[in-house]
Amino acid sequence: MADALHLPVVDLSSPDRFSTADSIRQACIEQGFFYLVNHGVDEELVKKVFEQSSNFFSLPIEDKMKMIQRNYRGYVGLKTLKLDPSSAKGDSREGFYIGSLTDDLNQWPLEEDLPSWRSTMETYFYKLLSVGTKLLSLIALSLKLDEDFFERLGAFNDPLAIIGLLHYPGNLESSGEETYGASAHSDFGMITLLATDGVPGLQICREKTQKPQVWEDVPSISGAFIVNIGDVMERWTNCLFRSTMHRVLPPRQERYSVAFFANPNKDCLIECFESCCSESCPPRFPPINYIDYREERLRFSFDL
Repeated sequence: MADALHLPVVDLSSPDRFSTADSIRQACIEQGFFYLVNHGVDEELVKKVFEQSSNFFSLPIEDKMKMIQRNYRGYVGLKTLKLDPSSAKGDSREGFYIGSLTDDLNQWPLEEDLPSWRSTMETYFYKLLSVGTKLLSLIALSLKLDEDFFERLGAFNDPLAIIGLLHYPGNLESSGEETYGASAHSDFGMITLLATDGVPGLQICREKTQKPQVWEDVPSISGAFIVNIGDVMERWTNCLFRSTMHRVLPPRQERYSVAFFANPNKDCLIECFESCCSESCPPRFPPINYIDYREERLRFSFDL
């Protein structure tokens, strides 16, 4: 069994924004993960999101397949998503993905089948968008930038943010091959905010290149989001902030989680911040628009 990791706890309601920013900086440099508390999202709303998620995944497979993913929105079946391109098998989980609410690409269950489902998810989307915006202002401070830096950058002008409802069915028949609930990967946006139902399984590997890899358990804390840095933030900061590898073990019991992927605007340029490079430490990655980077990454993850 892996050791349990003690992650930093960041209080979003703290009046001392500079101290909070310093805590975030240390967490992003050392672990790439931290807990976020007092974030302002009502516990009853989170509970309702999990209930509605369970209602959807409890539908017969033929009903779920009517909303099979298009444009990376909608239902993704078991073994369809493969987060680790080198893995021979897809991950042992199913998902439902909801993107920007300003277009008509989302797929929604009928109101008569799942009452209040859409309104619950839309409310949650906007709440998490607000949390993500507040958190990014603190991340800007942690990088010695102005609080409104990401706003001026246009990162949240119609962002390509996504809610991922995730269901791990628990004990599945095994073919003898190693299968994970979510295979080892790093997220490819700015930040991810994760809510879980408390069932264990999430692990992180703080050193990507270390052999053998050392995996540590990430316990859940009631009422807290688990936040992790994505590859976009790692590229922006020239690897100062780490996009940490993580995975979900095959759970021995049914497990649900809800991830909010705070991704930037499609035209946002992912280029090393001036404050994070120098003559002795030049940019490690070439500039790229987020939409091009996202498409490149998604092609490796979905079995399309």
